[in-house]
Amino acid sequence: MKLGRNAKTAVMIGSLCSVSYFAVYIARNILGAVTPQMLENGFAESYIGAASSLFFMCYAVGQLINGAVGDKIHAKWMISMGLIGAGIANFVFPLLSFSPTVAMLAYGVAGFFLSMIYGPMTKVVSENTEPIYATRCSLGYTFASFFASPMAGLLASFLAWQSVFTVSSVILVGMSVLVIVFFTFFERRGIVRYGLYPKTARGVGGVRVLISRGIVRFSMISIITGVVRTSVVFWLPTYTSQYLGFSSQESAWIFTVSTFAIAFTTFITIFIYERLDRNMNKTILLMFSSAALFFMLCYFVTVPVINIVCIVLAIMSSGGAATMLWSRYCPSLRDTGMVSSATGFLDFLSYMAAAAANLLFANAASTVGWGNLILIWIALMLFGVLISIPWRRREVRDDA
Repeated sequence: MKLGRNAKTAVMIGSLCSVSYFAVYIARNILGAVTPQMLENGFAESYIGAASSLFFMCYAVGQLINGAVGDKIHAKWMISMGLIGAGIANFVFPLLSFSPTVAMLAYGVAGFFLSMIYGPMTKVVSENTEPIYATRCSLGYTFASFFASPMAGLLASFLAWQSVFTVSSVILVGMSVLVIVFFTFFERRGIVRYGLYPKTARGVGGVRVLISRGIVRFSMISIITGVVRTSVVFWLPTYTSQYLGFSSQESAWIFTVSTFAIAFTTFITIFIYERLDRNMNKTILLMFSSAALFFMLCYFVTVPVINIVCIVLAIMSSGGAATMLWSRYCPSLRDTGMVSSATGFLDFLSYMAAAAANLLFANAASTVGWGNLILIWIALMLFGVLISIPWRRREVRDDA
């Protein structure tokens, strides 16, 4: 079947963004994948937890800053600078292991640079493609983000932890070059244009516009899903090695297989969303309810294989709610001219929550135990169910 002009534009922009985001999430997931190795090499859980929390905090603050900047600076420069900066920071992290504090700071810098990518990427997609294609594009790079997790686990299965960081750095720097080349081509061909949707309001007026579009509710959804999609996934290899008794190598393989399954969350969610008449409220409510159920099974079922299946299904269910947030809600704001700012703000909340959760999980794992952590995850999902109940009749729906 021959694609129309709009579809071709979406395929080209979406493909470049997806590959870029794949590189980002390889870098994002490396520390979690190599944690069992680093623990065996003498690193403390508290140090890894602090490093990951600093990364998430820098990423979160960066999202808030770079999201606003991304509404003013062309996506080509924001994305390429973020990729090359993160590549350099990731490269020096293992080289600075003789000074843990300095190494941790370098890892935080990597988080800030990576925050330069998502907001501008979502903006350029939403403003240069039709709404239905914008959703499909965001699905593509959301899928890429999930699919990068098993790649990080695969690298950790075959390489020493220092080499894993080096490989990710090469990928990031190489991707930054490709972004400049392809975006320049897209701009010259008129495939990518900027400034098509100026801000409808500024300052307090802009905030009111976003509030009227449901950003308060989606902020809470961002916080809840951020804890699961970022922090719970980060500690998954440690969970399987400490709580379920697998070796570090086995945990790396489990992480690879588990995150490969998680990668299909976006497609499963959209399939369910379509079956529910494109009703966001019903989809999000179903996802949080399922996540709560599967986390409960994790608490009561201690058979390792079944437990792993349950926690993966719980993560996928929570990820389904996140898919609605990032793939449907954020692109729907294109007419406000604040897609990058709003996306950056929501990502800021998501990763600040993940940073706080990482500190809690690192300490709780050795003090209160994994069982009590599972209870916390259950409580989060139940809160998600509560805020997902459609108190008002207004729905966000596709027009296509």
